[in-house]
Amino acid sequence: MTKVAFITGGSKGIGQGIAAVLVREGWRVAITSRSRADVEKTASALNQQQANSALALQADVRNYAELQAAVAATEKAFGRIDVLVANAGVGHFAPIDQIPLEQWHQTIDTNLTGVFYSVRATLPLLKISRGYIFTIASLAGTNFFAGGSAYNASKFGLVGFTQAMMLDLRAGGIRVSTIMPGSVATYFDGHTPSEADAWKIQPEDIGQLIADVLKLNPRTLPSKIEVRPSLPGGK
Repeated sequence: MTKVAFITGGSKGIGQGIAAVLVREGWRVAITSRSRADVEKTASALNQQQANSALALQADVRNYAELQAAVAATEKAFGRIDVLVANAGVGHFAPIDQIPLEQWHQTIDTNLTGVFYSVRATLPLLKISRGYIFTIASLAGTNFFAGGSAYNASKFGLVGFTQAMMLDLRAGGIRVSTIMPGSVATYFDGHTPSEADAWKIQPEDIGQLIADVLKLNPRTLPSKIEVRPSLPGGK
């Protein structure tokens, strides 16, 4: 039976890289984005790679009802969910006395509460499949820096949330891992990837990491995975 991954923030960057690798590995993927145009474009490309492999879903992870509807659409189209990749995230960076309240709330609501909502929405189907949950955290979840109060708070919180969730769910056969990347060549924070980013982790590298973890014997659980560019700054 073909397995199914539900990937939030799957229209570009790390989410798109994960979706592409899993489709190549024979999976079906349901990908979400706040932008209908972006997610339909990505799903179309994936379906050209492998017919009927991708489902485009418009959903904001800050909206629990939208996530519930996206999960229901995935079950209707594919019949199951075996893996959740809670990837959707944003970053706003400014000193604590300058960061706008709206940006603080958007960061926490997307990077932390959005993951909680994603888990809660998919958990009934993951309990049936005895599936796997991946959260995409960051090395900023252990390394704080000036101007990073909102982002650090969201990622420190996400690491702690994921580790506690892992303990909650593993006895029921659901495995949980958090992946903590360093520099990745994505569109994050308004950046446009170019040849100058070749030294960074590429989105498909994170996809391959997830594909490899999924092939591990179920008795083995890498609960927290830090991953960095081999040579910082391309040295």
